[in-house]
Amino acid sequence: MRVLKYTLIGVSLYLLFLLVNVPAALVWQLAPLPQGVSAAGLSGTIWKGQADQVSVAGRQLEQLSWELHPSQLLTGQAGLSFRLNGGVAKGQGTLSYGLSGLEVDNLRFSAPLPWLLGNTRLPFRTQLAGNATLSLNDSAQGTPWCDRLSGRVLVDALDVRNQFGQYPLGNLAGTLSCDQGNLKLSMDEAENSVGVQGEALLLADNQVQVTAQIKPTDSQPQDLRQALSFLGQPNADGAYPINYNGPIPGL
Repeated sequence: MRVLKYTLIGVSLYLLFLLVNVPAALVWQLAPLPQGVSAAGLSGTIWKGQADQVSVAGRQLEQLSWELHPSQLLTGQAGLSFRLNGGVAKGQGTLSYGLSGLEVDNLRFSAPLPWLLGNTRLPFRTQLAGNATLSLNDSAQGTPWCDRLSGRVLVDALDVRNQFGQYPLGNLAGTLSCDQGNLKLSMDEAENSVGVQGEALLLADNQVQVTAQIKPTDSQPQDLRQALSFLGQPNADGAYPINYNGPIPGL
């Protein structure tokens, strides 16, 4: 019995050694990955490794490194920390996935708007330039989108061009939260130079509801000031309504 006991312990330790040291490249080859996802330059193990390049839906992520948190497996969750150092997209954060869904903590991700949009066609042949930064302090998946959410989104040097004109809108900022399971973006006119204040809700089935207003300001581009009258009549404070309820434009 003693020999059998030590044999089982030895086999268990050997299997644990293999599991801890299994190459990331081997796991990637065996994993059932979705279409449009590929990787190159994999090194390290599944627990701690890196990839020189990862392609997701035509977007390139460079110098991606990760580290799994085995202790979270005891609580029924799979958790990892990641860092993205190369290329135009950069970020870092902690992800956890369990029976309740995905949780994200201390996430920061930054990328140019054209990179984020990819081949998405926007209405009126619109083209966007600028850089977006997403910061999430604490968030958890829910129905239809979130259970909790606390974060910010910043857009630097936003420039919008379409068939009606050119609109250099400058820097914009908004606060992200969760409203009865829906993603909520709130904007204050004090945090942008184009006089926008209000909120947008991302609902189920990719529907969006926008309730906002915009005031004329001296820093607005001329094309934008001339287009404000198409939004309707201004209220007593001189603000024009921005209301929309329907599918996300471009989807």
